[in-house]
Amino acid sequence: MAHERSPLRLVPDPVPGPVVAAVPRTLGAVELLPGRIRAALLDRSGTVLDRAEAEFDGASPRPAGVDEALARVAAVFEGRRPSGIGVAAAGVIDPAGGRVIEVNEAPALRGYRVAARLEELTGAPVRVEHRARVQVLGDRWFGPGRGRRSFASVSTGEVLGVGILYEGEVLAPEGGRSGAHMTVSASGEPCTCGRRGCWKTVATTRWLRQRAEALGLGAAGVSLGALVASPDEAARTLVAEYAENLVLGLATVQQLFACGLFVLHGEAREGGEPFRALVEARLRSDGLGGGELPRVVVSEAAVDDVALLGGAGLVLSGG
Repeated sequence: MAHERSPLRLVPDPVPGPVVAAVPRTLGAVELLPGRIRAALLDRSGTVLDRAEAEFDGASPRPAGVDEALARVAAVFEGRRPSGIGVAAAGVIDPAGGRVIEVNEAPALRGYRVAARLEELTGAPVRVEHRARVQVLGDRWFGPGRGRRSFASVSTGEVLGVGILYEGEVLAPEGGRSGAHMTVSASGEPCTCGRRGCWKTVATTRWLRQRAEALGLGAAGVSLGALVASPDEAARTLVAEYAENLVLGLATVQQLFACGLFVLHGEAREGGEPFRALVEARLRSDGLGGGELPRVVVSEAAVDDVALLGGAGLVLSGG
């Protein structure tokens, strides 16, 4: 089945009028990550009505495990066919072909045609996009980005990435990624992609825990929230360094696109207002002047629902 790609343009709210035929009022969303698939049925206000989750062996080169996991989570749509299903997928994505091209950490997903498989399982139309770009649509339809023409949506924690809405359109070039692999230090640490100094090597939970353990601040499981609340001077210094590392990528995005608003998701929530303020102050100090002064907010959406809201937003944005 061919999947023609259309730009991620936002469509206006429909004008009230007579109902000609029954239209499904629910939306489907799927999050496809290395080793895990999540699905949800949502109403058009973004409320999750039902959800499912399944795991698979991402290290296996065979896609059979992915097929089985997808079938298990797709059961959430049985008897309640949504008007469409939006898939938020990790890795390099081919939206036109409805497939995952490659995910470094999950050989099982290489070349996986998730749209065709989901359409077979559910009978609903399916759109697929990179997780970071899908997330920005969740913020546009259901979060702090409502009413804005330009802003950035940022994943923090184990997964790092940025989705950008620019002048009413989501920036979604073919082969584009989330920004996690932009080089921020030419002589930095090795990355999973094979290069050195990628943004993700200094601005993820993995880096934070390794640094905390090296500084004697606790076991590898220490959290950002615990570090922010700690009276230890070393902990405060580490939190400030983490915020600065995060801004290494955000400042580049701001200088290129003047987003103005950055919506933080994921781990940043644990840091609360102190961490948000640190990121905003550092981002503003990197500004070159002109345009809207950058502002940072932390999403109120549940961490587990971020990509699912984005999947619903992907359906709404498709008309």
